[in-house]
Amino acid sequence: MTMKVLEIKNVHKIYNSTEVRVHAVNDISLNIEEGEFTAIVGPSGSGKTTLLNMIGGLDHPTKGTILVDGTDLSTLKSSRLIDFRMKNIGFVFQSYNLIPVLTARENVEFIMNLQKWPKQERNNRTMDLLNAVGLGDRADSRPAKLSGGQQQRVAVARALASKPKFVLADEPTANLDSKSTANLLDIMEHLNRNENITFIFSTHDARVVKKARRVITLEDGKILSDKQREGKEAITKNQK
Repeated sequence: MTMKVLEIKNVHKIYNSTEVRVHAVNDISLNIEEGEFTAIVGPSGSGKTTLLNMIGGLDHPTKGTILVDGTDLSTLKSSRLIDFRMKNIGFVFQSYNLIPVLTARENVEFIMNLQKWPKQERNNRTMDLLNAVGLGDRADSRPAKLSGGQQQRVAVARALASKPKFVLADEPTANLDSKSTANLLDIMEHLNRNENITFIFSTHDARVVKKARRVITLEDGKILSDKQREGKEAITKNQK
């Protein structure tokens, strides 16, 4: 039986200013199951970044519920939310966000250090992940000595370090050339298919969309379409 790792129920996000009220996310409901490779797409202003930030616990809904592995993010106090996020959600950002003074190895093991993993277990997992993304031989290189594609692969390894429930990838290919993009997507697809790692992308990149097995299209803060590929029946709007 497939497990739901994420449940979004009637979520709204409203921004108020002195002049205008913006409904950035408008009554979105959907589920993400373990092992999905899903792209959230839509034009600028469609709400995809806002939705991704709320899924990641970086922002809070105005109304509605977001459950990660059954835990309602809105019920967690700030310190507990940080800890929960660190253990359960991996992040890959457009700008890599590696710590420049740390090596690839040290960047990957950073979260495990914070979580006080035993040294040998931490070292083993770090090298397993760097080998998985093809960078075992660059473990002692700092970000400045790595190409953009290599830095993003380190970021993927870091996102997986704490064995999260899913990985959020926000425009992960935006700063990469076509060869680096193809390499990164092949690695992520391999991790998804062979290790059942769940990936959720926010993207404008047609190459990411082509790889995705589920594509959720947003427009004006609402789900315009939600489609499964590989011959699976399309998921209806506002999936239950």
